[in-house]
Amino acid sequence: MSNEIKDTPGSASPESPRTDVPPIKWEREVLEKLVFATIKEQRANRRWSIFYKIVMLLLVFFAIASYFEVDLLGGEGEVGRHTALIEIEGDIETEGSGAASVVIPALNKAFSDDGSVAVVLHINSPGGSPVQAGMIVDEIRRLRQGYPEKPLYVVVDEICASGGYYIASAADKIFVNKASIIGSIGVLMDGFGFTGAMEKLGVERRLLTAGANKGFMDPFSPQSEKQKQHAQEMLNEIHQQFIEVVRAGRGKRLQETPETFSGSFWTGARAIDMGLADELGSVDSVARDVVKAEDIIDYTQHEGLPERVLKKFGAAVGQGAVKAAVATGVPVIR
Repeated sequence: MSNEIKDTPGSASPESPRTDVPPIKWEREVLEKLVFATIKEQRANRRWSIFYKIVMLLLVFFAIASYFEVDLLGGEGEVGRHTALIEIEGDIETEGSGAASVVIPALNKAFSDDGSVAVVLHINSPGGSPVQAGMIVDEIRRLRQGYPEKPLYVVVDEICASGGYYIASAADKIFVNKASIIGSIGVLMDGFGFTGAMEKLGVERRLLTAGANKGFMDPFSPQSEKQKQHAQEMLNEIHQQFIEVVRAGRGKRLQETPETFSGSFWTGARAIDMGLADELGSVDSVARDVVKAEDIIDYTQHEGLPERVLKKFGAAVGQGAVKAAVATGVPVIR
């Protein structure tokens, strides 16, 4: 018997590939899909890259425009006869609408515009820094001398107390709502003392100073009578400055009583009787009936885009914490 193996139809030699089987179609389709998906993804990435670049350019453009106070709508510049409005909302402090650095430039623009007939300060503030309020009052006095034909009116919203009233008293007239809160002509300095709690907890305060009063108002050290007296004298001095501003601004209209400068506050209706305010009115009614210029133009210096972006991402949180930490023991007219 012969050992030779013969090829039979349909059999293939292990050494040579088969030539009678057609190529696998699904492999080609998968490769094509992968290629097209890659191309599609690359195109999408390019589009998003272009989009992000455009957005960044716009952000930079608006930031620059905001920094240089460019009016992109073409509304900048002098307009027709109108009432100039400046808003003061919240605490009178180094930041925000009550800051001198914000209010003073707005006042200058409002007074210098040939189209403004009068300036209206719309105040809704519980008080704040006597320094910031004093700087604003000084600028109001200067501008009123430079533009004697332009009156400055204050319109009170919910509250105009302490530092807010400090500013309001420099106006030609103060308009209120009958339920507005007016007054609080006083000064305070607050803080906390933890010496008793520290003793109970067995905590020792280790404070080294160069200067006998350098640890003044330290909440972890006992307050001496000498330091307390010094703080009171300083508060009394600032209070007297406040009183003089009110007397100078209100003049003979002020119906002064022992309660006037006690730090108390009253409704708008009662404030009119006391001479702390003049009449009932709103921004619209003053513009319409007093100024006789119903068109109102807002000169308030608002936050620009860079500030809003920074605050959105939390920059203001750390800034506020630092400010709160260093502000302890600072006199406040509130």
